[in-house]
Amino acid sequence: MRSNLGLAKWMGLSVLSLGLFTGTAWGQAGKFPDQPIKMIVPFAPGGGVDTAARLVARQMQGRLGVSVVVENRAGANGTIGSKVVQGAPADGYTLLFSAATHVISHLVMNKVPYDPITDFAPVARVGEAPLLLVVSPNLPQKKLTEVLDAARQHPDKWTAALPAMGAPSHLATLLLAQKSNLKLTMAPYKGTSPALVDVAGGHAQILLDSIISLIPMAKTGKVHPVVTTSARRSAIAPDIPTASESGLPGFVFVSWYGLWAPKDTPQDRIQLLNTAANEAVTELIKSGAFAAVGIDGVNETVAQFGRYIANDVAQSADLLKSAGFKPE
Repeated sequence: MRSNLGLAKWMGLSVLSLGLFTGTAWGQAGKFPDQPIKMIVPFAPGGGVDTAARLVARQMQGRLGVSVVVENRAGANGTIGSKVVQGAPADGYTLLFSAATHVISHLVMNKVPYDPITDFAPVARVGEAPLLLVVSPNLPQKKLTEVLDAARQHPDKWTAALPAMGAPSHLATLLLAQKSNLKLTMAPYKGTSPALVDVAGGHAQILLDSIISLIPMAKTGKVHPVVTTSARRSAIAPDIPTASESGLPGFVFVSWYGLWAPKDTPQDRIQLLNTAANEAVTELIKSGAFAAVGIDGVNETVAQFGRYIANDVAQSADLLKSAGFKPE
């Protein structure tokens, strides 16, 4: 469901592509950039998207030779900040750094003030991160098979907390229910923090969300970690098994992060920004900075990112339709 090029393979290709790029797009870009670039994050500071954005921005500015300034414009499930970018000049100086929620916003919300696909130009997908499944610490069920068996037998006693409708946590919970034949009650919350508090207190039993957000409380025992949703164990939680290892083969789901520009941004500038982002990711992989926050770096061309978006939207639409979800 999710794939990326291996670092070794990409580095071999990047030497050739960088040599070609130097004589083409870099030359065509002229003096771009010759002023600071604004990177809009449509969520609050300190979250997973913001953390990834700041790591990428710091590395990109060293390659572009200008400041890349992260600006948080939170609100309305990410649409406020995204609208700022959609209305900005198409010159490459205002970028959106967001997550998978951006491209499916029209599937989960009735009033999105833009088209997340046609009003934005994909620049680069930079990373992905698994989700973590946690349960209330006072439950006797600690393993995935135990949790699923108990939830099937007593569905009235099992509630899944949803930090946000349409977010990766919501889609992953729907996929879990689909693959394991569960009929969970799903309770929406206004963010990860209140959902996590209720699971810790036993008011809800299950929570699937970004490993970056949940691992601190899981490590302190305030919630019990069950499995990750990655194909392999996470570098920041190597002791936590994957769902595939734990009796639910094929349950792989990741949140992902990417960069967009306003539509009609010149292609030479898009290509230059893509190269800078890929070089930034390579350094973040090499230094271990991404692994330290649970992110797997991704190197993709602009075209590959566009195809990934199309595939992700199609799969998300199918999942929401099968669950009978109606946009709000």
